Amino acid sequence: MSMKRHYVLAAGGTGGHMVPAHALAAELIARGHSVALVTDARGARIPGLFQGVETHLLPAGRLSGGPIGWLKAWRDIRAGRAMAQAIYAKARPDAVVGFGGYPALPAVLAAFKARIPAAVHEQNAVLGRVNRLLARKVTAIATSYPDVQRLQPRYADKVTLVGNPVRAEVAALRHEPFPVLDTDGVFRVLVTGGSQGASILSEVVPDGLGLLPVALRRRLQVTQQCRPEDIDAVRAKYAELGIPADLATYLPDLPERLAWSHLVIARAGASTIAELTEAGRPAILVPLPGATDDHQSVNVGEMVAAGAARSIRQTQFTPVELAKQMQKLALEPGALENAAKRARGCGRPDAVRDLADLVERLGGRAATHPGKNETTMTQTDGAYA
Repeated sequence: MSMKRHYVLAAGGTGGHMVPAHALAAELIARGHSVALVTDARGARIPGLFQGVETHLLPAGRLSGGPIGWLKAWRDIRAGRAMAQAIYAKARPDAVVGFGGYPALPAVLAAFKARIPAAVHEQNAVLGRVNRLLARKVTAIATSYPDVQRLQPRYADKVTLVGNPVRAEVAALRHEPFPVLDTDGVFRVLVTGGSQGASILSEVVPDGLGLLPVALRRRLQVTQQCRPEDIDAVRAKYAELGIPADLATYLPDLPERLAWSHLVIARAGASTIAELTEAGRPAILVPLPGATDDHQSVNVGEMVAAGAARSIRQTQFTPVELAKQMQKLALEPGALENAAKRARGCGRPDAVRDLADLVERLGGRAATHPGKNETTMTQTDGAYA
């Protein structure tokens, strides 16, 4: 029997940070450990995550806004670090793991001060701002891609490629075949803009689908996540085009929708890429142009190079371009099935197991994983990052 240990996971902001942290929590709990979460108010509001897990909210200063903004951020970071130190003093964790997002910064800084082993996990193909600040002093850096930009070579000896953990419901799709797509069968399209939604998808996708040849358009069945302010206009457009569409601002059953989709049109956040490659789904990806360090454009590189996805910059994402790319995938025999196979080839199905092994080793302890995909928590959040 392994010794029960206590771990603190620090993440915040978006589902891109919170979902892999949740997956790790599930794995660690399955191994008999206890877990606490440090996050901010925004991270705590994401539905379906960390249910029943001890949660602490910290102030999280954003490093922006010029000198005045930086001063306020530093005050918030110091206050958050003090709060985290008080948490650690009551129940000293065996390790602290940061997943990016500003709440991770004071939590990991407090671990340094308390001499608690600490690691960071990077979900994107570009090392994030918070993880760059922490990289020098952490014991380990877990990455999701073999090549990560802005990760200095001098840290190579503490880097481990593990992949980006996904929710258990999506991991199970790896063992399911690509849904049958007959020549005249229903062609199911899933459109998602991430945890915050994406108005550009609402503006372009319906018109793009309306430009498809009539024979293909009549086969479409669409599920689309929309921002609240866009949903009525999108619904009216699909009705005008005669395309069956199920629209929602939030998709609690997104793994199920992903399971039967033939094509996904989406942003290129880290969790989106991880779930597409785990499930093996071809995609047309539109990277968020304002993403920090343009990391979404870098995230798509592996899938595009493998022939699993097509990437369209937002400035070039027009109805005509979307229709052209969809026809190439939908009308060429075997194109979708081949892209799905290549997407699955980009996946790292042991990500959560390997990350949990790494966390258990932080204090020089042997890993105790009970087996692949064994978890005691479920994740029902339907929002990609």
